Amino acid sequence: MSAALLFKRFLQRPMQVAYIVPSSKMLVKRVAKKMDFSKPRVIVEYGPGEGCHTREIVKRMHPESTLLLFEIDPELAAHLQHQFRHDRRVFVLHEDAQNLPAELAKRGIPHCDYIVSGLPFSIINLNTKRILLEKTFACLAPTQDSAFIIYQMTKELQGHAKQFPRLECEFCLQNIPPMFVMKFFKQALKGHTNGHSVNGSKRH
Repeated sequence: MSAALLFKRFLQRPMQVAYIVPSSKMLVKRVAKKMDFSKPRVIVEYGPGEGCHTREIVKRMHPESTLLLFEIDPELAAHLQHQFRHDRRVFVLHEDAQNLPAELAKRGIPHCDYIVSGLPFSIINLNTKRILLEKTFACLAPTQDSAFIIYQMTKELQGHAKQFPRLECEFCLQNIPPMFVMKFFKQALKGHTNGHSVNGSKRH
């Protein structure tokens, strides 16, 4: 049912719902492994779609964590709302991801630990893309662990996210289409300069 809904919404809004099928189990696990769930976290997901990554995050999350889901497609947002209606940690927001600062302030949350995204940044307007990156960076906690985690068909975003001083990138072939999983860190490692250092891509 979830896959059928995603396909339906893709046909209706191809520029908004970028992917025809949900992410593979391998990609979902790769993305989840980028986060430390051992303690309470504030996690944000941009464009969760039908919720394949969300379900994995919810399964691994600490009982005292908070998860904010930003989904602008009304049918997908309603689907998510129903799916996670019994989990007090999950908040489904039928809002644009650019409203993240206001939604955090509304809840008295100063920062978030991780922001996960499957939004198709390569087709987003340049100015919109830069504004969203600035807001994303500003909303992350000022720690070496906090990060923006994104899965994309290209590494195009690497050229725009210069405010993030450190990047880890790997390539996941076991997905249709294959995806780059990129983790942009809020802070550089201690003892390193704030240059945009990049780890080599890993093929799996």
